Amino acid sequence: MRIPALAIFATVSTAAPAWAQTYDPNYPVCLQTYGIGGDAIECGYTSLTQCAQSASGRAAQCITNPYFAGAQVPAGPHYRRQRRSY
Repeated sequence: MRIPALAIFATVSTAAPAWAQTYDPNYPVCLQTYGIGGDAIECGYTSLTQCAQSASGRAAQCITNPYFAGAQVPAGPHYRRQRRSY
């Protein structure tokens, strides 16, 4: 029983570390890069234009940050149903 458990532990402990993709809530635009070593997301851009300049010529694309803290829901008029008088 110890040998299979030891083999599993050795396999798991020698596996390559996985990089977590993080979104920085301080920036509205992120650069997603694709590569042999894996994909990465770097949020540090204030506009899509700024990000596009960094992505130019690379295997990358600019995406909007879904976790941007400054994002606000547009305030529209509240729908209120009027009662009809018959």
